[in-house]
Formats: sequence, structure tokens, C-alpha cells
Amino acid sequence: MSAPYIAPSILAADFAVLGEEICASAQADWIHVDIMDGHFVPNLSFGPGVTGVVDKLTDLELDVHLMIEEPERWVETYIDAGADTVIFHVEATDDHVALARRIRELGAKAGFSLKPATPIEPYLEHLEHYDEVLVMSVEPGFGGQSFMPDQLEKVRALREAIDARGLDTIIEIDGGINAKTIAEAAAAGADAFVAGSAVYGTGDPARAIDELRSLAS
Repeated sequence: MSAPYIAPSILAADFAVLGEEICASAQADWIHVDIMDGHFVPNLSFGPGVTGVVDKLTDLELDVHLMIEEPERWVETYIDAGADTVIFHVEATDDHVALARRIRELGAKAGFSLKPATPIEPYLEHLEHYDEVLVMSVEPGFGGQSFMPDQLEKVRALREAIDARGLDTIIEIDGGINAKTIAEAAAAGADAFVAGSAVYGTGDPARAIDELRSLAS
């Protein structure tokens, strides 16, 4: 499996028929699970219980984004619930490299994310500790926001640093990704694309995923 990776966000799915929604997006590459605690971000989503249910509903890898305070307290819980990749926010921890090592020791892939106002430059020297970097192209916390094109500068900086060092760290982008924005994000160097309403708001998730993958290619 190689880029582009399409990762539908179940935050935008209809939870009354979650199993059907996930089944309809079976040709995606990953399922993106947004965890929000109502503290680090103003919204509250769901926790390890729902994550575990999603893991039972799909064979796809779970790409779990922890938008929470004190992520070091919770990474093991989410890995036990089925997370294949655990993404935490650098703003929420004092030692992001130690946490990345811990996630890998627990058998999952490690990723970090950062809010739009947080610069990427201080983290470029630590990329070998990460399997994935998630660039937020909206303010984290709510779905359906408009794409912030200035965040593509972070994608370009990551692409240059990863390629220069011969790393295989995946660059993922999340926020306002749809048929109008995905090609621009791919051209900047993104490998993976989180899409919520652009998949689950269409009435035909399978077709939407195919279209997004084609546009990103």
C-alpha cells in the first residue's frame, strides 16, 4: 500500500448506522478516529469504548488522533482499544520524543499533530521518532471548517526535511479536505488525507473515496 492514503473521519459519520457507514467506506486505507476531551479542544467526541467498537467493525487500520490533555496517560488505553497509529498533540505534552518512543514500545505507530498557530520548525529535527505527522488545516475541535491554505507551508517544510533525510514518515493533513482542496494538498507533499463530510456527507462514501484518491494522485 502506498500514497495517497484516504482516511475517512468517523466524526462526520451517522452514529445511528455507524457499522453501515464504516462498511460503505471499506476501500479506504485507514479509518480516522478523532478523540476530543472538551479541555484541550472545546468539543467532546468519544473515547476508548467507541474506538474499540470501530476496531471490531473494520479490518482497516485505525488512525487515532488524540486531541486531549495529558496524552501520555491514555496512549496505552487507546492502543489496547485497537489504535494502530496514535497521534498526539505536541502542545499537550512536555516530552514528545519520550511519548513517541513509548507508543512504539507498545506496538503502535507514533504520530504527532500541531495546531495551526504552532510552528513546525522545532520538530523537524525529531522526525525519525515518528511514523506520521498530522498537519491540521483547520483549528482542531470541530468538523466542517474551511481549509486553511497557509498550513501547506508546513507540509512543504516536512516534505523537504523527510526527503532530505531519506525518512519514510508519512505526512497527513486534516481539515477542510475535499474534492476542491485535496489536489493542492497533495501537490504540497501530503501523503495521507483525512476527510469527514467529504466522504460521509455525500450519500455515497465509496464513490467519494475513489474520487478523492484519484484527485490526490
